[in-house]
Formats: sequence, structure tokens, C-alpha cells
Amino acid sequence: MNRARLSLRFRVSAAFGLGLLVVVSVLSAATWHLATGYLLNQRQQSADRHSRINARLVDNEVRTQTDGLGELLSGLTSGPNSTILVSLPGGWHTAGRPVRPEALPSGLLSRARPGAPAHDRFTADGVPVLAVAQPLATATGFYVELHPLLGLERTFRNLRLILVAGTLACGLFGVALGAWAARRALRPLAAFTETAARIARGDMRARLPEQAGPDLAPLAETFNSTADALEQRVRRDARFAADVSHELRSPLTTMTTVAEVLERRRDAMPAPAQKALQLLLAELHRFRGMVLDLLEIAAVDQADNGEERELVDLGPLVRSGVASSPAPHPTLDLAPEPLLVAADRRRLDRVLANLLDNAARYGGGAVRVAAHARNGVVRLEVDDAGEGVPAELRERIFERFSRGLHAGRRDPDSGTGLGLAIVADHVYRHDGRVWAEARPGGGARSSWNSPKRAADAVLSRLPDRAARPGNCRCRVRS
Repeated sequence: MNRARLSLRFRVSAAFGLGLLVVVSVLSAATWHLATGYLLNQRQQSADRHSRINARLVDNEVRTQTDGLGELLSGLTSGPNSTILVSLPGGWHTAGRPVRPEALPSGLLSRARPGAPAHDRFTADGVPVLAVAQPLATATGFYVELHPLLGLERTFRNLRLILVAGTLACGLFGVALGAWAARRALRPLAAFTETAARIARGDMRARLPEQAGPDLAPLAETFNSTADALEQRVRRDARFAADVSHELRSPLTTMTTVAEVLERRRDAMPAPAQKALQLLLAELHRFRGMVLDLLEIAAVDQADNGEERELVDLGPLVRSGVASSPAPHPTLDLAPEPLLVAADRRRLDRVLANLLDNAARYGGGAVRVAAHARNGVVRLEVDDAGEGVPAELRERIFERFSRGLHAGRRDPDSGTGLGLAIVADHVYRHDGRVWAEARPGGGARSSWNSPKRAADAVLSRLPDRAARPGNCRCRVRS
């Protein structure tokens, strides 16, 4: 998996878990080696003492040459799984659990010295044993005793199970501890992200709470200072655009009035003057529309406190908007049930009007307007009969003063490049987004989505949730 795709919380949790797993694994390995070594050493010392005593008794019996060696060896066996083997010039004598002398590890007898018995661990017929071999003192031969290690092996198995389970449990505990630590450490970052998202959505009054930690307090103070400066800059720019637009309205109205007066006396003018007057009127009307759009954008750029939100039924809104549109009326496909959303009615009217106007200017006119609800989401669609928008322009058409393929046109119907930008701004103020995609069958489709749960919030009188309809989306398909 690509490391860039792993979240910081996951990496911190994994680091805690892996670190604790490594530390506990080292401690468990050291505990295993120390414990097993100590237990084996104690078992070996006990076997040496026991074998030394038994070997002395066997040596005495061999020296006296009585016939009781077999009975002696049977009496010296310590249990059903123990075995005694005595090597004498006349052959091997055994007692206890039958084990063939050929099963003894090679080199065991050759390593045995007087006062220094030889040891070896092996499995004899499925039973783990400790072999102790030492030479007889007064006879040519060896005394070999096989001590069963079943109890010791059971202890080793339990110890191994405990150490492995403890290591894995510590690893999981490290992951849980890392997740808890990461969550607490990233909590201020989550607050920063939420505040930044609120500012990006247009809530310029969002600020971070004061931080008590010495590491986070300067960051929060700097962030809030930056947000203050950004709010002042946005308000200053919006105020400047509004002031300029207002100042332009008066002379623009005067020029438009004079041009219309001249238009009524157009027949008395020579042909060149008539053509110039026609161009002047077209530019004045286009300029007037641009000023009105700039005033609209300036109003959009102001902070949206949600006070103008209300319950809006998209069905009557669509019927009213389509009826008031000067373009030919498209086919209506509306759901029979009420389609309620919590939104600013004026802005929704403007979104629908701009989409219909855009379809009339560039898409051959709207042919279908639909509104439906699905999975708790209300969707409004506007289909046109145009050729569509190229893929490389589907994002740029929502930028201000972007007119796509019509950027070089200067006729009255070319538009100002602000209509879809206003749509995008209004939709964004409703926590939505706008995009372009192909319509089935050709042409363009504009869609506006809004969750119905916002309307439920209004009905239940919860202003905090009713103020924003949530994940509303406007979609333009081409």
C-alpha cells in the first residue's frame, strides 16, 4: 500500500504497536532463553547426582560379581519412562522402558570421562529424554541413564504459549494506545481542519478557540490573525466591487437612456450612424448586465449567516421559474410529492434562471426540467438540445468571466461569463458543488441536489441544522 494513502492516525498506531511488539519480543526471547536454560541446568544437575549414585551401586555390584545386577537395575529405575543401560565387556544390560542401545546419540559414550559425565537430549520412541553417560570406576564399561523430560517439556510449552500470547497482546495494546494517543494529539488538528473548512465555505467569522498548550497557542493565534486579515480583505474587496458597481449604475443608466432616445430617431440618421448606434446599444446592454451580475456576486461574497433560509418546495419553484422564462417552455418532469429543501428562495430562483438562460444562449434552449427525490436527496435537472461542453472546459466554465467556446464573441447574446459563476457561488453557499458532464442522448444537463434532511431540520425547529441544506450539488452535464 502506498504510504501517502495511509492516514497519520494509522501510521502512529502502527508505529506504537510495532515498537511495543519489538520490545516485548526481545524481552520474551530473553526470558525464554534464561528460563529454559535455568530449568535445563537444574534438571541436568539433578540427573547427574542421581546417575552418579546409581553408577556407584552398579559398579559395586559388578565388582562383587553377584547375580543380582538385573534386579538392581530394575530397582534403580525412577519411573515407567526412565531407562538404564549398562555396557559391560559381556554386552548390554537394560532395565526400565525398552530402548535399544543403537538409539543412543553417536559420540555420547566417547565424551564420557571419569568425574565428567556426558549429556545429550534426544527423543527416544516419542519420549523426550536427557541421557547421562559416565564410565564405571572398577570395570570396563559405561553406565547410561535416560531421564524423561515430559514434565519439563510441558513447562516449556506453557511458557512458550504465555510468552507468545503476551507478546501479541502487547502488540495489540500498543496499537490501541497509539490510536488513543493519535486521536488526542490530532484533536486540535481536527479543530483546525473544521474551522478552515467553515472559512472555505464562506463563514468568515469562524475562529479557533484559545489553546492552553504552549505548542498550539501560537499556531491558533496565528491562524486567527490570518483569518481576521482574510475576512477584512474579502469584505474590502466585496465592498469595493459593490461600490464600483453602484457608481457605474448611474452613468450607465444615463447612457442607456440617451441611447434609447437616439434609437427612437434612428430613421433620421445616416447608415453609418445607425450601425454605430446599434453597436453602442448592444455594448450598453451587455455592460448593464455585467454590472448587475457584479452586484449579485458582491452580495454573494458577503457572509452567509443562514437567516434567509426557509422551506422551499422545488415543484412550485420550478413551475414559476419556467413560466417566467422568456425562452420556449420545456417539458416538466416533476415528482408528485413535495420536494422540500431548506434554502434561500431568491438564490434558488437565480440558479434556475441562470441555468435556463445558459441553455437558451448556448444549448439550443431547455428541452426538459425534472425534479425528483432519491435516497433522501432532492435533484433538479435542466436538459438542453446543444452540442455539449468539451471535457477540457467543464471546470473553467464556472469561473468568472469565462465564456468557453464563445470567448471571442461580442454580440448581445454572448453573455458576460458571470452567469454560471453566480450559479456556482450560490450552490457553494449551500455547501454544494457544480460540475459538467454529458447528458444521455446529447446536449447538456444541469442538476442541483439538496438533502431533504435539511428540510426536516427546519420542520423540527433546529436553526443550527436548518441554516445549511448540507451536501447540495449543482451539476451541469454537457
